[in-house]
Amino acid sequence: MRDIAHRLLEWHAAGVDYALATVIGTSGSAPRQPGAAMAVSADGQVVGSVSGGCVEAAVHQLCLDALESGRAVRQRFGYSDDDAFAVGLTCGGEVEIFVHPAPGAALAPAVAALARSEPVTVVRALDSAARTTVILGEPSHETCLRGAEFVETYSSPPRMLIFGAIDYAAALAALGRFLGYRVTVCDARAVFTTPDRFPEAHEVVVDWPDRYLRSVTVDARTVVCVLTHDAKFDLPLLEVALRLPVGYVGAMGSRRTHDDRLLRLRESGLTEGELGRLRSPIGLDLGGRTPAETALSIAAEIIAEVRGGTAAPLALLDGAIHR
Repeated sequence: MRDIAHRLLEWHAAGVDYALATVIGTSGSAPRQPGAAMAVSADGQVVGSVSGGCVEAAVHQLCLDALESGRAVRQRFGYSDDDAFAVGLTCGGEVEIFVHPAPGAALAPAVAALARSEPVTVVRALDSAARTTVILGEPSHETCLRGAEFVETYSSPPRMLIFGAIDYAAALAALGRFLGYRVTVCDARAVFTTPDRFPEAHEVVVDWPDRYLRSVTVDARTVVCVLTHDAKFDLPLLEVALRLPVGYVGAMGSRRTHDDRLLRLRESGLTEGELGRLRSPIGLDLGGRTPAETALSIAAEIIAEVRGGTAAPLALLDGAIHR
């Protein structure tokens, strides 16, 4: 629901009535995970997705029917169903959808919190009344089915810390925001580090990179991208980053720069285990050259690292596409 929260907030402000369809269970090669949501307004407008296109038309009709009847509905779609081809779910998986008619008043606090990137938990009874409880603050449960209830948890967005106020950073900030990160661009050079140059960043900070990184709270979801390829900034920064419990550390530069960087970081006392966490030269080999193409290669490497992907072409792999 987080990815459609801003649109739902607009609908709430305009008094638009809508039904909310949520994925509450999957099996096999289902394209979307529990919590994926699609909203359909009374006049048929659609935001979000529950299946990547496979069953959207059928769910759209379920939403309109629920708005007319005023009753929630729970529906499963799967390849083994007689109507699998009719609704288009031919990927071999199954998806279970819960449609909540006119949830605006019940979900308003949750939608507002998600639009502000704040953590929230939503608990919905999976019955015709779809009674809803909204708990603001850091969630304490996983998104899951819990008996006759569906619990959705939304933590604060993960952080992407980009160091180096260059054009590659602007492209990566835009892509990071698109992927759901809270993006910070940091550089010590005030003349380059301005909000106008990085309109997609949530924060633009003028500070020495290593000092700034020491001052912020990070976790295992945080990604650190070092793009300055200037030793006076990079080395102190990487000494800090590689000792923090972050999920990804990547650094831009040539192979010669990388080899020199490793030598100096060893001399500063970093262990081989710590150095082994460094992804440098940053990004996957996509053959890209422009800032946008380079940002895409970096984002692809981050996704593979965070999700445990192989970064190999799917055409060369066997087994399920969606793990």
